[in-house]
Amino acid sequence: MDYNALADLLFPDVTAKPEDIEKRFPQRNLPEGACVTRIGPSPTGFVHLGNLYNALIGERIAHQSDGVFYLRIEDTDNKREVEGAVETVINAMNYFGVRFDEGAVADGDNGNYGPYRQRQRREIYHVFAKQLTEQGLAYPCFLTAEEIDAIREQQTANKENPGIYGKYAEQSRSLTLEQIKENIAAGKEWVLRYRGVETDEYINVEDAIRGKLEMPRNNMDFVLLKSDGIPTYHFAHVVDDHLMRSTHVIRGEEWLSSLPMHVELFSTFDWKQPVYCHTATLMKLEGTGKRKLSKRKDPELALSYYQQEGISPDAIWEFLLTVLNSNYEEWRIANPEADYHDFPYSLSKMSISGALVDLDKLRNISKDVIGRMSAEKIYESWLEWCECYNTDYAELIRKYPERTIKALNVGRNAKKPRKDLETWKQACDFMSFYYDETFKISDEMPEECDSAVQKEFFAKYLESYCHEDDSAAWFDKVKAITEELGFAVKPKDYKNNPDQYKGSIVHITNMLRIALTGHANAPDIWEVSHVLGEDIVRGRISKLCF
Repeated sequence: MDYNALADLLFPDVTAKPEDIEKRFPQRNLPEGACVTRIGPSPTGFVHLGNLYNALIGERIAHQSDGVFYLRIEDTDNKREVEGAVETVINAMNYFGVRFDEGAVADGDNGNYGPYRQRQRREIYHVFAKQLTEQGLAYPCFLTAEEIDAIREQQTANKENPGIYGKYAEQSRSLTLEQIKENIAAGKEWVLRYRGVETDEYINVEDAIRGKLEMPRNNMDFVLLKSDGIPTYHFAHVVDDHLMRSTHVIRGEEWLSSLPMHVELFSTFDWKQPVYCHTATLMKLEGTGKRKLSKRKDPELALSYYQQEGISPDAIWEFLLTVLNSNYEEWRIANPEADYHDFPYSLSKMSISGALVDLDKLRNISKDVIGRMSAEKIYESWLEWCECYNTDYAELIRKYPERTIKALNVGRNAKKPRKDLETWKQACDFMSFYYDETFKISDEMPEECDSAVQKEFFAKYLESYCHEDDSAAWFDKVKAITEELGFAVKPKDYKNNPDQYKGSIVHITNMLRIALTGHANAPDIWEVSHVLGEDIVRGRISKLCF
């Protein structure tokens, strides 16, 4: 076979040489030890938690080492591509605070190593595909889908590994140049396959997360270019990671079985192989065990879920860092006020077993994150979310900014500050009692406080109420009314002698709390009253006096 003639037949328009391409993408001028990482999502319109999970790893090891983190869109499968999906990916990463140094942007590229969309790099891949063909390491395969299905059926029956290799590749490998010309002239579709090696050799790969991996060397005649001339992931990512000078490739463990193909290509081209980092699968608890998160079953796999729920991006970062590094929580306890970007993230501390996505833990972390924010920061972030997902509420809190900020400060200066807010969506419900427009009584009054007790208490409360009273003076008045109505001022007195009292001050204050907030579980009544203002307090109490 005249491989040069074959290469010219298959790639008649390719005139550039590999060295020409190398000159376009020189080595990066970076400090020693700097890492170059990327994420390469497919533009399917579905941006999932795994994308963000791997993005955080790449972002951390790049920026902690003064390196480069970039976005590459791996759009080689045009059948799955959804219109506007690239913008969806970019917007999602922006929302969660993932900062790229270069790569694809909404209206093009930012950086010197583009294009950063694989379909726009077709001519680059063809240069290297032609090189492999000239070396006799790649060949055109005219097998139809039906023929490949028949081969798979035979392999299944023989309990053999599926794929085109060895004797199953002989027919395609043995075509003469004339036969290939005839097939092309007849309009037969072809793919370009790598010529695998039949061998019993093993390869050793040092995975930055999993340690030393020993695997059989590739023997598959895997596809390099599809029939439309667009490369497969296997070929494209190797060429791109070499030319974009990636030092680390972070991806899910589902790619482990393909690793021998990728190692084979790096070795064949004599390119420096990046450090592979295969991350653990995202899992969730179900019953007594764990299972993989499912796009069909689990809404929390989609990043849009966290946006719609209004979970702070900072909380997502902190949560994922606890999943990524076993020592993050210990670091957070020792550095309660530190920026999570200051955490010394390490690949060596990653787990290789399933990464557990625990939503209860996430919501607890979210409470802590919001609890550390200033009231002004909470207001701004909450308003920003409402403007996208609850415009009526956005209008409401814009109408009462001072009251809202005061309300957000309630209970924050106590020895054990309250942590009532966990998401911006939940905040719309929890904070609703601060506005007459959304106030409603949701809880039942204590059974110890019948309608007669309610009317009498609220009438006396209004009669004695002075908005200027400090907390101690206010509570003294509440205690006095409590005693007048035959309720125990000290809860333990009621507990020890229940027959002597109608109830305790706990029931009275719960009744008052429900009257003012609609809920038995709510912040300090005196503080809430001074956020609401005297007119609202008197207005709500008056409605329960008659």
